[in-house]
Amino acid sequence: MLALLAAASCGVNETSTDIGCIPNDPIGFVAKFYSIGLGLIGGVALLFIIYGGYIILASQGQSDQLNKGKSYIYYAIAGLLLAIFGFVFIQVIAVDILHIPGFK
Repeated sequence: MLALLAAASCGVNETSTDIGCIPNDPIGFVAKFYSIGLGLIGGVALLFIIYGGYIILASQGQSDQLNKGKSYIYYAIAGLLLAIFGFVFIQVIAVDILHIPGFK
């Protein structure tokens, strides 16, 4: 019964799967999983920022631990910014400059 309800709630160009509705067209497929990937990257970056802060707080003045905590925070923020700017770059190139259909 639930499978029938899930199949009925999918759109015209979507296929019902165990993880939800997945678009059939390549552009929609990539857009859906890229947004999921950005969410995962953000969550992992948040965890590493928290862990880096914990290392800094627990360093007790040891410079090697302090530098280790700083590097965790720095690289978490750098990775997050790279992921976000990659998305912005694709949006600017695909939507604003090249006007590729499907990228809105």
